Amino acid sequence: MLDSRGGLSTEQAVFDAAARADVVVVGEQHDDPGAHRFEFALLQALAERGRPVTLAMEMFERDVQPALDAYLAGRIDEAQMLERARPWPNYQADYRPLVELARTQGWPVVASNAPRRAAAQIARQGLAALDALAPARRAEVAAELQCGAGPYREKFVAALQGMGGHAGSGGPTDLGRMFDAQCAKDETMAETLAARMAPGAVVVHVNGAFHSDERLGLVERLQRRRPEAKILVVSVVKGDGAPGSVSGPPGDFVVRTP
Repeated sequence: MLDSRGGLSTEQAVFDAAARADVVVVGEQHDDPGAHRFEFALLQALAERGRPVTLAMEMFERDVQPALDAYLAGRIDEAQMLERARPWPNYQADYRPLVELARTQGWPVVASNAPRRAAAQIARQGLAALDALAPARRAEVAAELQCGAGPYREKFVAALQGMGGHAGSGGPTDLGRMFDAQCAKDETMAETLAARMAPGAVVVHVNGAFHSDERLGLVERLQRRRPEAKILVVSVVKGDGAPGSVSGPPGDFVVRTP
């Protein structure tokens, strides 16, 4: 485990830093069981330290928040919640333990992401597609969208171009719309986290590492909204992959999993 300066650190040091933060952003590889074990351990450590926690998750989209709230309040059972909340295929193995721990502790669970149908529309038509949405649907995506040029866009386009056929036609307009869809997700997650911050509590957000590595993506957008916030970024690296890039380390701490 490494800190932001590349020095060796410990799991307890990460937990202590998390307990002092306003927001902890954990960037994972979605198929890494070790990352999910670390996330569970982090939440347990915060509970042991007496910190009230709000668990926020990229894996749930804003429009399913009523289903999560109803489940946590005991108004519907788990089967009903899952039917309404569109959980990811690996929910049972990887994310259910986090939600159930939050439920046991009486913590909120927040659906932070933009609905995929909105992101798909943006990828096809650009940000102007949001103007045609009904007010209730438009409110499911962040009100303020700043999706211009910058290091994050460059990183995103380079990643898509490196994927070859997975990047659509590969033309500038096509890539621009795809970045706008990614940006809308980041802006929506950041807006959600900013709204859920509360004195004395820590928001723990679980997301794919690309959304938060190098403090780009949702992190820079959250900092724009809440410049005073103490945001801790933890990047979970699978296997022996080398963390970091020419821009610097991916997080304040880098956790390696087997």
